[in-house]
Amino acid sequence: MRFFIQFSYFGKHYHGWQRQPNAITVQEVLEGGLCTILNTTVVLTGAGRTDAGVHAKQMYGHFNLDKMPDVEDLVYRLNSYLPEDIAVERIVETKEDAHARFDATARTYEYWIAKKKDPFSTDAAHYIKQALNIEAMNEAAKILLTEEDFECFSKSNTDVYTYLCNITLAHWEQKGNLLIFTITANRFLRNMVRAIVGTLLEVGMGKIKVEDVNTIIKSKDRAKAGVSVPAKGLYLTQVLYPKTTVD
Repeated sequence: MRFFIQFSYFGKHYHGWQRQPNAITVQEVLEGGLCTILNTTVVLTGAGRTDAGVHAKQMYGHFNLDKMPDVEDLVYRLNSYLPEDIAVERIVETKEDAHARFDATARTYEYWIAKKKDPFSTDAAHYIKQALNIEAMNEAAKILLTEEDFECFSKSNTDVYTYLCNITLAHWEQKGNLLIFTITANRFLRNMVRAIVGTLLEVGMGKIKVEDVNTIIKSKDRAKAGVSVPAKGLYLTQVLYPKTTVD
């Protein structure tokens, strides 16, 4: 029997989602909780990889069990067992061939920028002192919707089969002290969102022009794009699936 698990985490203390040989990860902790409570080996497959320090407001994984558990009780026991920075929302049975990564149709990320010094957002947002031209940043963000090859924003020497992504939303919005960038695509490359944000911030600071973003994308050269912003401001906020996978 196959199950989907929906959960969230604050990534400060973790070296990303995926298991690492010498570092603590969300996958290791969550699998450990499932194995302990169910008294059996459980292997989780996540919807994707988040880098060290990145957060997830909504993340999914799938796993297999030989028999049907009391899922409400399992959620309760997991949340009692897990540390405060990981929370399980629900566990649902799904079809046998459902896949948390390959069945996902869209993913949405937010990047949070604090516009004034705030001790309560130190671990949750990237603080930028400089004035930013948000209108220009949104003009530059529109260019992302017209392109599909984003090699220039990908982590170097990554093992992907294609750099093609379909971005359907890219927008900056001021919400109180926070300036939030929201981006939705069918898939993302490693480090892609943080590199995009770093490049759009250069537009906002007047270091490059709006039209330069198109030139950077066409170059396919990571060195021409902006620096990657810190992981602490990045949040995976939504993963979408067909209703036949997760209802």
